Amino acid sequence: MWTFLRDLFGRPKPLEEHEADELRLAFKDRYRHFKLLLYANNDALEIMAQIEDALRGSRSFGMDFVSGQCTKISTDVWQICRHLNELAPAKYEELYDRFKTIQGAITPILQERRLAAEGPLAIDLAQVTRAQAPQVGGKVANLGEMKNVVQLAVPNGFVVTAHAYQRFMEENGLEPEIDRRIQATNVERLDQRFALSASLQQLIINAEVPADVTGAITEHYRRLEETEGKGVEVAMRSSALGEDQPGASFAGQYRSILHVSAASIVEAYKEIVASKYSLPAISYRRSRGIRDRDVAMCVGVMRMVNPVSGGVGYSRNPVDMTARTMVINAAWGLPKCVVDGSVSPDLFVISRDDVAVIVQREIACKTLTYECRGKEGVARRALSPEQQCQASLTDAQALEVGRLLQQLEEHYDAPQDIEWALAEDGNLWLLQCRPLGLVTREPPAKLTVKPDRIIVQGGVTASPGAGSGPVFKVARGADALQFPVGGVLVAAQALPRWAPLLPRAAAVVTEHGSMASHLASVARELDIPAIFGAAGALDDLSQGALVTVDADNSRVLRGQVEALLHRGSKPPNRMEGSPVYEVLQRAAHHIVPLNLLDPDAPEFKSDNCRTLHDLTRFCHEKAVEEMFRFGKDHRFPERSSKQLRGEVAMQWWVLNLDDGFYEEVEGKYVQLDNIASIPMLALWEGVIAVPWAGPPAMDGGGFMSVMFEATRNPALTLGVRSRYADRNYFMVSKNYCSFTSRLGFHYSTVEALVSERPTENYVAFHFKGGAADYDRRLNRVLFVQAILETFGFRVDVKEDSLLARIENYGPDFMKSRLKLLGYLTIHTRQLDMIMANRALVRRYRAKIEKDLRKLVGDDVDTAG
Repeated sequence: MWTFLRDLFGRPKPLEEHEADELRLAFKDRYRHFKLLLYANNDALEIMAQIEDALRGSRSFGMDFVSGQCTKISTDVWQICRHLNELAPAKYEELYDRFKTIQGAITPILQERRLAAEGPLAIDLAQVTRAQAPQVGGKVANLGEMKNVVQLAVPNGFVVTAHAYQRFMEENGLEPEIDRRIQATNVERLDQRFALSASLQQLIINAEVPADVTGAITEHYRRLEETEGKGVEVAMRSSALGEDQPGASFAGQYRSILHVSAASIVEAYKEIVASKYSLPAISYRRSRGIRDRDVAMCVGVMRMVNPVSGGVGYSRNPVDMTARTMVINAAWGLPKCVVDGSVSPDLFVISRDDVAVIVQREIACKTLTYECRGKEGVARRALSPEQQCQASLTDAQALEVGRLLQQLEEHYDAPQDIEWALAEDGNLWLLQCRPLGLVTREPPAKLTVKPDRIIVQGGVTASPGAGSGPVFKVARGADALQFPVGGVLVAAQALPRWAPLLPRAAAVVTEHGSMASHLASVARELDIPAIFGAAGALDDLSQGALVTVDADNSRVLRGQVEALLHRGSKPPNRMEGSPVYEVLQRAAHHIVPLNLLDPDAPEFKSDNCRTLHDLTRFCHEKAVEEMFRFGKDHRFPERSSKQLRGEVAMQWWVLNLDDGFYEEVEGKYVQLDNIASIPMLALWEGVIAVPWAGPPAMDGGGFMSVMFEATRNPALTLGVRSRYADRNYFMVSKNYCSFTSRLGFHYSTVEALVSERPTENYVAFHFKGGAADYDRRLNRVLFVQAILETFGFRVDVKEDSLLARIENYGPDFMKSRLKLLGYLTIHTRQLDMIMANRALVRRYRAKIEKDLRKLVGDDVDTAG
């Protein structure tokens, strides 16, 4: 009995040496799992931040980003759960079930597939209307609508359908291989995107077209020969699902092949299917949030028209929707030189009055043309000096194009963009029709500048607005790979090949081209200011020079003109509402929200983890608890927490995880000069920097708020056991610190990793609690948020809980932010009680910011 009582109440028996060695090894193993948990937790939080940034519109992204981020964070969270269970074997195994449930909700969102295409492999154009867009794509659906419903002149032909595309892809097993290659590529890098494009196009061109698809193409071509003559040559055009839709024109992103003979139709079909993965098309889908799997490539096949002239028409002015005019651009020969921006075309502006009249006519000097040369295909030819400056349309012909534009706008009940061709017999043929994207902008700024500041003056506004950046000239594909983010793109011609650069560009200037070019259409969709047809721009603009492109006034100015920039409302989130955006948004619903805010709340348990963020929060909190518990549970004083002897009259306890002390401590206390932890010392410097002057003077409302909250919330009642009354803990190694503070009614945590490698460094801060009512606590959190954001923290607030984070800076900068958090931990106590008094709030805000600027400096951008 005496032995039993001695063991129960007496001093613990000292550890044997072999027992101490075993415990040291056990603690070392636990610390290894704790560190791995921290690394996975940090990665998971960074991925959540990237997902939130993407949803806010900070970047364009594709399904590779969505799938990649979801896969990476799932892996991280599973590792977090595993490492926690290694810290406390069999104690938290229910977390695996919660993880599987959450993952089970995310996976189907990522794996949703489009409905299988059905119907024939090819359809005669005479049987097509816009209702068949899911079968034949938007471009051919509109051609069929014009031909068969509006009864306008459209060449005869047929379409190879989405079902045929699906057969082609399935027969060759292409989609899984394409998905694998995309996922393995860093498509953020333009050079890797370029290599990916080349490999995917070659993969498709090398594949065999299934026999039934080849048979359908051959049979429909034979039928076309019956009406158009033996060996009729055809024009083959892309008609992808989603193409020629409002806000997603895909202008010039896919391939068209002209003058195709019977022997070449199947090969041309593969080339057009392969153009789904051209560099412009990949980049465009990414910028518009369109899923690769949603784009089935249909191909229109129509009798070839040999035009005298051709061009583009808009039923409204695309850069000035207030103008009651139609705009027509024309050039000699095929419309190609108009849409690819290789010439500056003739311009006809026609009124939209009851009696249409030409209100503006500008006949350009068109130096070249594209024309059909039978078996030679399409050839580029220089125009004679006499023909260069002749009008490619008569006034009567321009008015006829205007009449067609009005007729189509009335039919579709929306402004339209058409491509047309004028045959040798004088007949007008319609080759394309799609919704016209209109730009809504405030009136151009009326800014007077000194003449010597204008570098370039002239050309046309292809896309309105203003942008500033360094000049970067492009002439070859290799130049494009070097194009900088925020550069001003300057080129000779407004070619579609430059479209992949537009999401990176501040503005565009070309010497040739018009508002009718494909590049202009994409620039307007992406809200990139552009001037086309600016003669002499390549000579007048110096590589690397900082300029401002004032597209509204068709001029380029020296330097950065702030008065022209940042006008109007915040740029729209171009990804919002797109298929890719919606997939990420739905997946993020199971990833990002944090529901477990308060570790002291009874709801803080594994059963209530509803998102991956909840799992990371729960596991992190429990991992810290398990590390503290080890030394106590095993009667292992070497790895038990030590009380800090410092300059603040509060209880501070420190647990050394590894190399956080210069020397091991056997007794109860640790001296400050024995602390080796870099982040803890920085945090402590902020704690003691400015002595706390005590609680603020409390007004009557604040006092009653505290009294009411204390009676309503038992956890705040004196004499009741509560974790709010616990001590303040540091858990440290040389480069790591986890600090948990419960000062009175307030709870905060700081976690930091500070080393010589900036990419690993981070500081995270969680703040909650208070004794006042909810409104005052919320205002206090918003008060702290404003301060933290001033000093560069990324801050999220949910109810009266605040989470802040900053990462990837050098050690000196990270230490300065830890000083700031140490200061705030002490000096924001009980401020919730005065949050209804604006005068006191302003006074305390001014004092705190003054103290902080003295403590850490005031320029976040110069640190790191």
